[in-house]
Amino acid sequence: MELSITKRQKAFINASSGEVLFGGAAGGGKSYGQLVDALLFALKFPGSKQLILRRTLPELDKSLVRCALELYPRNIFTYKASKHEGYFRNGSIIDFGYCDSENDVYRYQSAEYDVIRFDELTHFTEQMYVYLISRVRGVNAYPKQIKSSTNPGGVGHTWVKRRFIDIGPPDVEHEGKIFIPSLVTDNTFLMKNDPEYIERLKRLSKKDREALLFGNWDIFEGQYFTEWNRKVHVISPFEIPKEWRRYFVMDYGLDMLAGYWIAVDTYGRAYVYREIYESGLIISEAARKIREATDKEVYAYIAPPDLWNRRQDTGKSAARIFAENGVPVIAAKNERVQGWYNLKEWLAPFRDETGKMCASLRIFSNCVNLIRTLPALNIDSKNPNDVANTPHELTHAPDAIRYFVAGRPVPAAVQKEEITDAPEFDRQIEDLLEFN
Repeated sequence: MELSITKRQKAFINASSGEVLFGGAAGGGKSYGQLVDALLFALKFPGSKQLILRRTLPELDKSLVRCALELYPRNIFTYKASKHEGYFRNGSIIDFGYCDSENDVYRYQSAEYDVIRFDELTHFTEQMYVYLISRVRGVNAYPKQIKSSTNPGGVGHTWVKRRFIDIGPPDVEHEGKIFIPSLVTDNTFLMKNDPEYIERLKRLSKKDREALLFGNWDIFEGQYFTEWNRKVHVISPFEIPKEWRRYFVMDYGLDMLAGYWIAVDTYGRAYVYREIYESGLIISEAARKIREATDKEVYAYIAPPDLWNRRQDTGKSAARIFAENGVPVIAAKNERVQGWYNLKEWLAPFRDETGKMCASLRIFSNCVNLIRTLPALNIDSKNPNDVANTPHELTHAPDAIRYFVAGRPVPAAVQKEEITDAPEFDRQIEDLLEFN
């Protein structure tokens, strides 16, 4: 038996993380990769048990079952359609299942599997996934994994993105999870046999084209920052030149301290290079963590103006307590709609002096919570010019960045002459320093 696989399918098959997600675009060979991986596992581990899932029974029969019957050799594999079970001659079993509703997960309540495989994971809810991974168990010494494949979009888009995409760069394991991307261009067999497939994908709507052709997880209906492009806005960390001016900006509350260190280059472009994102900190603790993470001189510490409200218990404002603990904050402007408009301008992609696509605001890849939450913000249903306040957890980091760009002029798209650092904004900073 000879199997032909792509390099990305091989990476998926070889992935040993506890939770693996494969795909990201249409035509990447996801389902085929799942079935080949399931076959190899069944043959390598006699008596093993696997479950392969689709959301509905028709999807299961028309995709996975049909493909398995074409792929698996009849002399070693038998399929019982009435039970949706596949048996190998060495005693290994593959159950082909579905979860049309959340209650369907309980049909697997007493089952034990070495591997559970979700095909089109974003069609499942998080509750389904979390319950079913508890069925991965057993006393044998075989590897225990959850291996999934999917495209962006669908009812589970947000939670799948949070669980696998937002945790860090692809092809790297993060706390037992790994995302292995695959684009249609990675599927050399499809490119050879159906070269017009890409042209058909290009004719889709922008949202569907971004998801299915480019595997873009950051675009969805109702998104506020449609300017967001991970390839443009997220960059690898580098050593910040000493002559660049540095700022610290934060959104603070007991529910979350979202703080960011930002450097501004000689063209006036901003680089978010460090993040602190932690809940449950009283002001003195928050100030200590900010001081400890600040390794270079900061020109200004910027905070929301509500920190200047005096507290009834002490008569002091939060801003004063921060200052007493070594973080002398100044008040940012807090005009929500205008602030979001400003941030849109800072995120708007353009070609720099070398012809490369970039933006006036770029973010180091280690600032994972900002990268996760900024593109996830929704338009406010009551005011399409504003960002929705819910879910509130998404707003902390973007609010901090909004405070930084508020009133700050966006640098020219292509600036040939070096500039010192947006002089008008610096005058505002100096005025605020004197005022505070």
